[in-house]
Amino acid sequence: MPEAPKSEFWRDLKPITKVFQPNALPEIYTATIATDDERYYVPLTETVSSRPILISPTQNRWCDVLMAKGAGLVNRHYHPHQVFAYTISGKWGYLEHDWTATAGDFVYESPGEGHTLVSYESDEPMRVFFNVEGPLMWLDEDGNAVDYFDVHHYIAICKEHYEKVGIGADYIEKLFR
Repeated sequence: MPEAPKSEFWRDLKPITKVFQPNALPEIYTATIATDDERYYVPLTETVSSRPILISPTQNRWCDVLMAKGAGLVNRHYHPHQVFAYTISGKWGYLEHDWTATAGDFVYESPGEGHTLVSYESDEPMRVFFNVEGPLMWLDEDGNAVDYFDVHHYIAICKEHYEKVGIGADYIEKLFR
């Protein structure tokens, strides 16, 4: 039940009764996506972890909160599809660009971009909400593809981590849409 309205002009409106179309799945509501509970963050590298928020196996898409408590590095990678990022806290950027994102900053990554994601030392952990579509192609130092990481790899590492920390591997399936 949502919060009861007080003086809002719409307080007498009634909610619609036909909320979902046939076969539609319910929304996912997650409070405090940038939680301090580290069990929800799945290690991606030794310095960067990810909290899954939404996963679409059929669209090869996921939304997550990427976190690093200090200086961090995500392997060099290339995106064949678009990516959206919103900075919650901390500082991060790409070695290949001349900007540093801080709290409140938005980044749109065009399809076809390769880069090296780094987080900087900061008073707050780097926490960035990402909406990732399609695989990440891991790159060598010359920018050549050497491996890939997609939603199915992501699901596997999330299940393994959540089982290990006591949340349970099946938790991740609640995020499937």
